[in-house]
Amino acid sequence: MAYQMDDLLRLMAQLRDPQHGCPWDQKQDLASIVPHTLDEVYEVIDTIERQDHDHLCDELGDLLFQVVFYAQICAEQGQFRFNDIIDGLVSKLLRRHPHVYPDGTFGSFGSPDKLTEAQIKQNWERIKAEERAAKRAELDAESDDESKTDAASVLDDISAGLPALMRAHKLQKRAASVGFDWRELAPVFENLQSEIVEVQEAIQQQDEQAIADELGDLLFSCVNLIRHLKQDSEQVLRQANGKFEQRFRRVELLAAAQGLDMSSTDEAVLDQLWQQAKQQLAEET
Repeated sequence: MAYQMDDLLRLMAQLRDPQHGCPWDQKQDLASIVPHTLDEVYEVIDTIERQDHDHLCDELGDLLFQVVFYAQICAEQGQFRFNDIIDGLVSKLLRRHPHVYPDGTFGSFGSPDKLTEAQIKQNWERIKAEERAAKRAELDAESDDESKTDAASVLDDISAGLPALMRAHKLQKRAASVGFDWRELAPVFENLQSEIVEVQEAIQQQDEQAIADELGDLLFSCVNLIRHLKQDSEQVLRQANGKFEQRFRRVELLAAAQGLDMSSTDEAVLDQLWQQAKQQLAEET
């Protein structure tokens, strides 16, 4: 008989058992697991991008284990249990899909509204905004008058721990949801060009802080262009990384075949090898 979710929860509790559990699992806390969670997330992404479907099930299991681990620690601390995670998630998804569950329950399934994708996204953002407002009100109610939280913002709940490209994309998208965005592509390009000029000016002034600031603005503008073109910044850069790695590895092989030491090879020769590598790889695909 195949193992079920209850078996995984029991296993996790036993691994954390103070007397008979695993010493490594016993000593972990929420913060210490975070690096492992990041590793598992990226392993899932890598498996999907490589279309390694044979191992995807295994990697998803590793990621699920991270959630179960967090839930066990929080249950031990009296905060919440795994079933509370499930309850909150299902309730939220029912609430955020009124076009499928009109009254927010499973009982209303079967008579969905016929909405366009744009309308669905608009409703999704509206509901999320209502949730943020409710959360903000709850926080304010828990605070005394002297420790009120800052004014509510549409940018609330965008995690500062996200990868920088992903966070830039989310910040821009959230601002755009209330109309703070260019409607056309032309000004996006104009802004990108102006940021390049400002980087050049900072370099001419040899102002290290200004260079860093302007480079940040340039990257942010690149994300803005990618977003306007309906692409994902993180995925676009990951693809570029993969493409560069593949081409550079081919350059290394070509250089070795010609007996060249890349560190002392003329720049023009290296460029020729790069172009040759690109051509070879293009012909192989």
